[in-house]
Amino acid sequence: MSAQPTVYVVEDDADVRKSLKWLLRKARLNVETCPSAEQFLNSYDPQTPGCVIVDVRMPGMSGLELQQALAERGWNIPVIVMSGHADVPTAVRAVQAGAMDFLEKPISRQVLLDRIHQAIEQDATVRRERLHRADNQARLARLTPRERQVMDMVVTGQTTKQIARQLDASARTIEVHRARLMKKTRVDSVAELVILAIRCGVHKMSASIGTKQ
Repeated sequence: MSAQPTVYVVEDDADVRKSLKWLLRKARLNVETCPSAEQFLNSYDPQTPGCVIVDVRMPGMSGLELQQALAERGWNIPVIVMSGHADVPTAVRAVQAGAMDFLEKPISRQVLLDRIHQAIEQDATVRRERLHRADNQARLARLTPRERQVMDMVVTGQTTKQIARQLDASARTIEVHRARLMKKTRVDSVAELVILAIRCGVHKMSASIGTKQ
C-alpha cells in the first residue's frame, strides 16, 4: 500500500503511448507503457497499486481478452478501456466484464485524468478492504479450538453460565477463555466481537440481534 500508484498504458500505437505518457507525467502520475497485452501480463506486479488503460483493438491479445486474463489471474486492478470506434456492443462487453469505464477516442484530457484518479482511488479502497479482511482473519486464526468454540457461543448471545453448562466447564474457566479470546482478537466488547465474526463470515447478522453480554 506504500508503493506509488502506477498507470499502465497498454497500447500498440507508439504515438498514442508517447502522448499518454507525456500527459500523465505532466499530471505527476507514475506511468508505464506496454505495446501489447502480453507484455503487460508478463511484467505486471499485482502488488503494485494503480490502474490500466488499454485499447480494445490490438494485434494479438485484445483489450477485452486482457480483461479476461486479469480476471482469471485474480488481479482486480481497475481497467479503463479505450476505443477509436463507437461500438456499443463492445462497450457493453467491456463494462460487463468489469471495466471501470469505456472511453471513445479522441478522449478529453480532463475526462481521462478524472477517470484515472477515480480508478486509482477505487483500487486503493479495494486494497485497504482486502488488508482489513486479512487482518480480521488473522485475528481469528490466533484462537485455540476451545477459544473459537467459546467465541462462537458468545456471539450467539449465550451467557457464561450457559456456555459453561454446555461445555461441562466451570464459569471461571469460560471467563478465562473469553478474556483471552477478546485479547487475541483485539476487541473490547461482545458487540465488537460480533462485528468481527460477521465480517469474517462466521456469524450471520440476524443472529446477532439481541445479543447478551
